[in-house]
Amino acid sequence: MKRTLAPLLLIVALIAIAVAGYWMKRPAEAQAVPCENPVAGCHASHGGAPIVIQFSAQPTPLEAFRIKVTMPGAQRVSAEFQMQGMEMGFNRYDLRAAGEGAFESSVTLPVCVSGRHDWTLYLEVDGTRYAMPFRSR
Repeated sequence: MKRTLAPLLLIVALIAIAVAGYWMKRPAEAQAVPCENPVAGCHASHGGAPIVIQFSAQPTPLEAFRIKVTMPGAQRVSAEFQMQGMEMGFNRYDLRAAGEGAFESSVTLPVCVSGRHDWTLYLEVDGTRYAMPFRSR
């Protein structure tokens, strides 16, 4: 009885850990940020305060560009790039304070082997997530 109970308990424990890990890893719901031209700048609102998101250049996979987020009063800003229905690997960037409520970082889009150009920037500002779709070259 002990010989079958121990492996069974181990399997149940591993399944529970996997389910808990998946549940905790799920991203929070993101608020949509419509954006026609991220190089010109895009606007959103965070608790009534304005956010401006701007790219230094039209993104091209594997070519670095700068992302700047201006949000007075923000403490922590991070950016992640994903495609709908496609795992793009770990590409999270913590933006660094650049003075006067601005946060910046040099970022690089991963390459998409299928040739797609539709991306979503997931921006996290002090624990609140925003989703901004855009296209790369």
